[in-house]
Amino acid sequence: MTDRTGGDSFARRLDAVRDRIGSAVADPASVRIVAVTKGFGAEAVEMARMAGLADIGENYADELVAKAAAVRDAAGRETAPGVPPVWHYLGAVQRNKVARLAPVVEWWQGLARPEEGVAIARRSPGATVLVQVDVTGRPGRGGCPPAGVPALVAELADQGLVVAGLMAVGPPGPPEDARPGFALVSTLADRLDLPVRSMGMTDDLEVALSEGSTMVRLGRALFGPRPSPGRTS
Repeated sequence: MTDRTGGDSFARRLDAVRDRIGSAVADPASVRIVAVTKGFGAEAVEMARMAGLADIGENYADELVAKAAAVRDAAGRETAPGVPPVWHYLGAVQRNKVARLAPVVEWWQGLARPEEGVAIARRSPGATVLVQVDVTGRPGRGGCPPAGVPALVAELADQGLVVAGLMAVGPPGPPEDARPGFALVSTLADRLDLPVRSMGMTDDLEVALSEGSTMVRLGRALFGPRPSPGRTS
């Protein structure tokens, strides 16, 4: 269980996050906060749920599956009070991981190739997905090149998936460096009539919101520094 000190620290951080969002957009309620618990224990999920944050994001398959099990009992019920978690998978989609993730994940963020959609559609027909846009062009950053996004969105929809929007990870460095990429994602989402734009993390939150983000993915801003590097899935 989370001790009172940890819960109070989380509440203060959440208030600070909401203040940042409120200063950046006219309607703070329109912005969905995904609490990213990568590298933290299951107690982080509990703190978020107790504070009313249902959306929980994980980058690693093993962590997501373990934490989902930790907050549910044998009957499939949450083991503590709080809103039921809505799990977002934020990592690169590896087809050999989909079978384990599919019973738990409700939002698949980060699709970049049609074959990833095929694997998800086979295990979770009608799943909600976001297409990750490569806004940096840097090796290893992941995502679909912007020019290929319309075709990928169409292919995923043809597979029976619900393509709710686009997702992007800004480049490292000053937050303003992320602005052109975030603006491009919003332009693409508008053109494709996609409502969700998952953009912005702890450091570039305000830039993302000013460019039309509707969903932010926050770890350090909510939970503080990670105690250790996230392990691989």
